[in-house]
Amino acid sequence: MASSHIVPVKTYLFVFASLLFLAALTTAVAFVDLGPLNTVIALTIAFAKMMLVVLIFMHLRHGSKLLHVVLIAGFFWLTLLIGLTLTDYHTRHWIPDPLPWSSSAPATHP
Repeated sequence: MASSHIVPVKTYLFVFASLLFLAALTTAVAFVDLGPLNTVIALTIAFAKMMLVVLIFMHLRHGSKLLHVVLIAGFFWLTLLIGLTLTDYHTRHWIPDPLPWSSSAPATHP
């Protein structure tokens, strides 16, 4: 029988307050025009929220080493999928646009 780590209620309340603060910060940043940094800051805040949920609420912090391997494999897979999507997106301009239909072709109907 595996023993489970008991997380104090104080930790859950701190994480809950942190998630509320980060959600408010995300909303505040959305209303400020920071140019291309808006996306970077929003993703950084989202990553921090995700790590709080994964480590504390999903108990990965005190989980087995196998759970850590699964988390790292998930991040690797996500990185691979995003990387392949970006290579497709960045190579779209390599294929020229097809020419429009020509109206000079002879009509085939009577």
